[in-house]
Amino acid sequence: MIGFRLPPALTHRKYLYLWLGLLISMAGSQMQFAAIHWHIRDLTGEPDPLALGGIGLVRILPVVVFSFIGGAVADNYNRRRILFITQSILAVQAAVLAYLTFSGQIAIWHIYVLTAIQASAVAFDLPARQAMVPNLVSREHLPSAFSMGTIAINTGAILGPLLFGIIPEDGQGLAYLLNSISFLAVIAALFLMGSVPQDLNRASGVNLRSMWEGVRFIFSRQLILSTMLMDFVATFFASANTMLPIVARDIMSVGKTGYAWLVSAQAIGSVLAGLITSQIKELRRQGPLFLTSVVLFGLATIWFGLSRSFVPAMIALLLIGAGDAVSTVIRNTIRQLQTPDHIRGRMTSVNQMFFMGGPQFGEVEAGVVASLFGVPFAIVSGGIGCILGMFLIIWKWPQLISYNGDEHVLATSPAD
Repeated sequence: MIGFRLPPALTHRKYLYLWLGLLISMAGSQMQFAAIHWHIRDLTGEPDPLALGGIGLVRILPVVVFSFIGGAVADNYNRRRILFITQSILAVQAAVLAYLTFSGQIAIWHIYVLTAIQASAVAFDLPARQAMVPNLVSREHLPSAFSMGTIAINTGAILGPLLFGIIPEDGQGLAYLLNSISFLAVIAALFLMGSVPQDLNRASGVNLRSMWEGVRFIFSRQLILSTMLMDFVATFFASANTMLPIVARDIMSVGKTGYAWLVSAQAIGSVLAGLITSQIKELRRQGPLFLTSVVLFGLATIWFGLSRSFVPAMIALLLIGAGDAVSTVIRNTIRQLQTPDHIRGRMTSVNQMFFMGGPQFGEVEAGVVASLFGVPFAIVSGGIGCILGMFLIIWKWPQLISYNGDEHVLATSPAD
């Protein structure tokens, strides 16, 4: 009988603290994510794809503006201290959303402005957090760490929407308040882990030259660049989440509880796939596995767009999540192994423009297409675009097909 063993990454004490904190915080963040989309649908009074798509625009613009700065900051200053600041800002942002909702003053423009503040903090938080992971675990345990990170994010994406689904009908304010409290888990984890080793000897300052060095590094590593472009193209065309309030409420008529399950379905698929990959000591044939996961992502998106009832839609979203989880683990492993520590924050900052820009710009694209041709057409055409884009990238960078996971730069430091 084969027993379930503790994932290797969780044997590192400091990473364990961070992972547990993120597990709690992500549940709150995803509850707020679901609440915001439902809230906008309530405030508009009728199906308005453009209003829902607009939230993607206000999420990505701060990332475009601050990403390069955030990466340089992560490479030049203590990453743990950066996370203290960003997590505190995110807690305050959620608390203000809760206050405006409870007081009855909330309007769509408030949601947009506060979401932009949240995205600005994330532009500094994400490079510091991802760049710190290789400082917390040994190199051979990086795939396990990123698998567990995916599990934390997607477990939150399961629990958060489901919690939103069971709170009172007008419970958006409570969702925002609980999210604010959840950030205390990460702040506590940062206190408990103590100091984190970081290579600051080659810090080059927060300036244009330093930021441009990150861009030049990405373009000099074709394997990293091609996976970033693949991520952007796939999520730009196949962003199905934005239209979920309309799918649940106006196409399938399943209400708030059904909406919560649909939002959670993709994350359930991601967690199941993440649990499997976290148990694999050494992931081989990463290129073919990566491309297969992207095809699955696109085909499942097409299936979801054609679905008119709850169960087929749930199955399609489960498969979307599984494909996304596998591709995420491989992408993150490739990037971190091929990036030296002193430039890892800047690499991550460029990367977040791709992996956040894809779905957020995709929300805007989906909103425009849905307003012109209908929600099902927007989703189906997105799945087709995802697969076509993948073949174009393979044609340009065929080395993706043969990548086996054995090309890396020894760029990490073992942690306790």
